[in-house]
Amino acid sequence: MSTEKTTTPAEEHVVENPEAAAAAVPVVDPRLLVREQGFAGYLNEFKRKLKSGDLGSIPVVIGLLVIWAIFTGLNSNFLTAGNFSDMSVAMVGTGMIAVGIVFVLLLGEIDLSVGSVSGVAGATFAVLSVTNGMNEWLAFVLAILTGTVAGAIHGFFFAKVGVPAFAVTLAGLLFWNGFMLQILGDNGTINLDSEGVVAKLTSYYFSDVAAAYGLAIVVTAAYFLTAFFDNRRREAAGVPSRPLNEIIVRTVLLAVLAFVVAFVFNQYKGLPLAVVIFLAVLLITDFVLRRTAYGRKVFALGGSVEASRRAGINVAMVRVSVFAIAGTFAALGGLFIASKIASANQGAGGGDLLMNAIAAAVIGGTSLFGGRGRTWNALLGVMVIVSIQYGLALEGIASPVQYMITGGVLLATVVIDAVTRKTQKTAGRA
Repeated sequence: MSTEKTTTPAEEHVVENPEAAAAAVPVVDPRLLVREQGFAGYLNEFKRKLKSGDLGSIPVVIGLLVIWAIFTGLNSNFLTAGNFSDMSVAMVGTGMIAVGIVFVLLLGEIDLSVGSVSGVAGATFAVLSVTNGMNEWLAFVLAILTGTVAGAIHGFFFAKVGVPAFAVTLAGLLFWNGFMLQILGDNGTINLDSEGVVAKLTSYYFSDVAAAYGLAIVVTAAYFLTAFFDNRRREAAGVPSRPLNEIIVRTVLLAVLAFVVAFVFNQYKGLPLAVVIFLAVLLITDFVLRRTAYGRKVFALGGSVEASRRAGINVAMVRVSVFAIAGTFAALGGLFIASKIASANQGAGGGDLLMNAIAAAVIGGTSLFGGRGRTWNALLGVMVIVSIQYGLALEGIASPVQYMITGGVLLATVVIDAVTRKTQKTAGRA
């Protein structure tokens, strides 16, 4: 039997060309090259992102700084500790609703019922706790569950029956508004206990200066440890990771921002409980979307429903759950709004609340076309809206002008989103 070894042409080429084999250069992830090139690398990467329309939240942050600069120039009271603290508390109710809207927008859908659902939650709590004497904590939980059930019903008709989300949530807007008016009764307004659970959501402040500074330390340390150990895992897996010096620079910048905000809060009443809860919600929801299998399913559905279905994702379940989440955060936002005015009334959930919540999510950077966004976008967007509202109010500008300016900002954001999407398609990234 012959034992002669046969070689393929490719193997013969390698054997006969050892110089070529030695000169072969392995493929390197371009993100690694960016960090190896230092400042020049980051500058080139920024230019690349600018051309491909991938700037993330940078335009929103710049816009917010410009808004603050303009209103501070017009009125020196705009960024005083008292006004900044009031703005921070005022934004939480709408911001909570916007967090739920982010989930829905990631699917490429819309929920028009969140304003009415928020009103129902406030009315439910008031009727149960004040009118019927139920324990406030139990009434609080039931009020939130009211929003969860309402959202799940919308999701069922959308995911199982096939009714378009726009139509079913528009019907929900009308139904839940009528339901709220019905349970409030003829009086139409129920005042809340000023020392109760819901009232304390926006009226309680941690007056000890250690609270605000302590939270700043915890946030900074948590960011550094999360980034550090995440990089260790990425290095172990052989995928691109940030160098330690970059993590340190980012941590220092975050620390400066956190301690400045803490200092401002301490110049007034202290750290607002509402802000602490809102930040906790943003951290948890961001973790869910970016670090869990459920979050990846939500993003996958926003990218392509058919591809998600073929990948084995339970499309109906994810859709129903997302609308239930939106209803839950609408209810939570409604309770914060009721806390701010210390009552539940027939006007709750109306006015510009719905549009502001949707605008906050979109202005913050969540795409209307689905598949792109983070819950932190709700924070950025609602800060822009509340800053405009407070700035114009300090100048004595009437509400109609406020609506027009907010609408113009929203239109500009949607145009940027559409242009960005086209640019990314042209660059082969979408």
